[in-house]
Amino acid sequence: MTTKTAPRRRLPRGYRIARNLLGPAELDAALGAMASEIRSRNPEPDQVALIGIRRGGVHLANRLAKLLAVAGREPPVGIVDITLYRDDLDRVGPNPIVGSTEIPFEIEGITVVLVDDVLYTGRTVRAALDALLDYGRPRGVQLAVLVDRGHRELPIQPDYAGLREATRPTDQVEVLLAEEGGDDTAVLLEREVAATPGGAHA
Repeated sequence: MTTKTAPRRRLPRGYRIARNLLGPAELDAALGAMASEIRSRNPEPDQVALIGIRRGGVHLANRLAKLLAVAGREPPVGIVDITLYRDDLDRVGPNPIVGSTEIPFEIEGITVVLVDDVLYTGRTVRAALDALLDYGRPRGVQLAVLVDRGHRELPIQPDYAGLREATRPTDQVEVLLAEEGGDDTAVLLEREVAATPGGAHA
């Protein structure tokens, strides 16, 4: 019997790894610390649900749910797709790829922890909130992100962050999870500088 592995996630074209932000052990530790904080702030575990923002937050939400399990019972986990709620949808193209939103439980009156891998401008989270409120009115919404890289364009801040890292607007942060063919690391990417014919850099 062969084991099916996820296809390895490729880095964006035109970028190179500047440095590693989290290795496998640090990533696990960050999730453990986030789970501990979530548990501390939410003493009623049966009144908490996790919803991962597709796609980066989905696997992290599942991992956090396992860490938050009480007597073997995990909090419910859902998935929200933000494609149709983006404020730049008119720039995406005429046929955007829309994933499914899967929230198989009532969110009315409970605390929802939105989960994503990287927090940047805040626009993805804003779209996720709009999508979430179409499903009901939760008692409260909290935000958990693995990496907060700064450069907010909206007044949105995480309640739980595994790592806060100063970046440049031209950088990217990639979280490469095992579920997507990665090695459970987070890396900082910077633009590659094209060399000129004379050997100098542009």
